[in-house]
Amino acid sequence: MADILLSVDVRERTGTGGARQTRREGMIPGILYGGKLGNVAISLKENEVRKALNSGDFIAQTVTIDHKGEKQLVLTRDVQYHPVTDVPMHVDLYRVDADQMIEVEVAVRFTNEEESPGLKRGGVLNVVRHELLLLCPAGSIPEVIEIDLTGYDIGDSAHISSVDLPKGVTSAITDRDFTIVTLVGSRAAISEADEEAEAEAAAEAAAEAGEGEEGEAAEGGEE
Repeated sequence: MADILLSVDVRERTGTGGARQTRREGMIPGILYGGKLGNVAISLKENEVRKALNSGDFIAQTVTIDHKGEKQLVLTRDVQYHPVTDVPMHVDLYRVDADQMIEVEVAVRFTNEEESPGLKRGGVLNVVRHELLLLCPAGSIPEVIEIDLTGYDIGDSAHISSVDLPKGVTSAITDRDFTIVTLVGSRAAISEADEEAEAEAAAEAAAEAGEGEEGEAAEGGEE
């Protein structure tokens, strides 16, 4: 995870007019909330926000803000974009402590696909959840949760109970052992299996017919 540091200033003017003035000055308006200090209107440097967004470690991750030398750990809760230009228009940040337990969504990544016999036979992954809702310390949010597909065959599935989560991290959903991914047969794999089954059935039928003809021939010779 990248170490992101953002410089912030407190906005004296709030509301729509204040936000527009902030953008005209080349800054991005935002709100800092949570904790005992209440909500504070802030502005952030656009180039720093863009760099943070491009790092891939900004959304739903903890970053550090710096206000005149005073630093604070915060969680990026939301970034609003312009509907046409896709330029960041507003940022919501939430105050946290490093050991504070928070709920975050963490992306899932699948590894060792080449070691999956089911995928080798033409099966496909049916991903039910691309992200997991986890409860973890704000100071150690995992960048990604990996699921090892070694040995997975068609019909196998991975549930949250089978995932090796980092120390101190648990699932925020506790009322069920939900499915994350299943390995299903593709149409090509199913067709191939059907063809093999039909071929085997035809071979068995031919063998049985051959045995029957030999039996009849033997009976005819005895007469």
